[in-house]
Amino acid sequence: MTALNPITDAFVEKLTALLPKEVFRDLEPRYLEENRGRFTGSGGILLAPRTTNEVATIVKAAFDAKVGIVPYGGGTGLVGGQISADGPTRVILSLERMTAIRSIHPFENVLVVEAGAILADVQQAATNIDRLFPLSLAAEGSARIGGILSTNAGGVNVLRYGNARDLCLGLEVVTPSGDIWNGLTRLRKNNTGYDLRNLMIGAEGTLGIITAAALKLHPIPATTGTAVMAVRDPQAALELLSMANDVVAGGVSAFELMHKQGFEFLFETMPQVRLPFEDMPEWMVLIEVGLPQGLDPATCLENLFVTAHEAGLVSDGHIAQNQAQATDFWTVRESIPEANRHIGSVSSHDISVPLEALPEFITRGTAAISNLGPFRVNCFGHVGDGNLHFNVFPPKGRDKAEFTNQRDAIKSTVHDLTDELGGSVSAEHGIGRLKVGDLQRYSDPTKLAMLRAIKTALDPTGIMNPGAVLPERD
Repeated sequence: MTALNPITDAFVEKLTALLPKEVFRDLEPRYLEENRGRFTGSGGILLAPRTTNEVATIVKAAFDAKVGIVPYGGGTGLVGGQISADGPTRVILSLERMTAIRSIHPFENVLVVEAGAILADVQQAATNIDRLFPLSLAAEGSARIGGILSTNAGGVNVLRYGNARDLCLGLEVVTPSGDIWNGLTRLRKNNTGYDLRNLMIGAEGTLGIITAAALKLHPIPATTGTAVMAVRDPQAALELLSMANDVVAGGVSAFELMHKQGFEFLFETMPQVRLPFEDMPEWMVLIEVGLPQGLDPATCLENLFVTAHEAGLVSDGHIAQNQAQATDFWTVRESIPEANRHIGSVSSHDISVPLEALPEFITRGTAAISNLGPFRVNCFGHVGDGNLHFNVFPPKGRDKAEFTNQRDAIKSTVHDLTDELGGSVSAEHGIGRLKVGDLQRYSDPTKLAMLRAIKTALDPTGIMNPGAVLPERD
């Protein structure tokens, strides 16, 4: 692997001769800014191809010139994977013009879409044929399918439907040499060699550029129900989850844990959000179930509450009586990240641990943070799949900038505990550039050697999203 070259006039002239002029776009500030301000891009040129062949042309030219490429989807990533922060100037390759729904296969429960399709539009395309594309994120109005697959995004429905990789049957990918791999199969059984699809999913654009995907759809549940319940503590939440799975036999779509600190942030920064309890509990869960025809979700949730109350797991609860009330419950959960941004975290963490270790992680993690200073911890997340957002904030009335010098200590404290308990320091946001050091620190040498071997084999010149996931090599 050799050092990459900066963009030259000759390189731009070559692309100009090969591509339509509308592919060349002005490099607006949004392409160089990361959501939380941790990274600022170093510039280059912005190209927005409309076809897979145009993507291949760009990549082939970059391969020949040894110029780095940074793929750009919706720009919603939280680990800097879409931002080239240093090094020689690079091509920022945006998929935002590749938005087509290529084909629809209702009887197969498959939708074939281009990588620039916005998640909300894909959800609507599925709804139009009476199907469900269940992946749901707070950023679904701007996140794009290519980026979602490249980071193997999760969201609130992982418990029932899985991560992004579980919802993808096939891919079309432009390789680092500029070739096109047509792996856009709709097959559900295909054991012909290595699983290249799963190699590309979660690779964050470091092994190739996803240009299209065959996505797996599901039936829309005949009836749905939503409830919020005040739980005794995180251990009670786990026991309630197990009980819910027994009561509705696989019908639990989402199971979200929220702490009182998040409600206080909402009250402080977004008072328009209606909170479900007058006296907010220390811990609360949001449960959504989707059931087949003939089953009443309200009855199932009522039975769950009664059983859980008798067992001492829950003390209060509300079952949504209509869609508006269900929306209000979900608004609370979906507004917490926005309230967090208004407060301003010192250090945010997207971690996962085995389900049985969740209560221990929360107890020990909160205590360890309190030993570092008078911080506030907002712990919330998709407890059904072990994914917590464990975020640390300054004391009330203080600014996060006062505590920047403690960020590394806080992160190490949280991540060391996560690793000790057999967890992952990146549950659903990826490695990007933010967590490259964490991947090196918490991975065993054999894993790192395998990752490096794959990267070297598929991207020998290192042009694909250089500096993301793995450190650049000279």
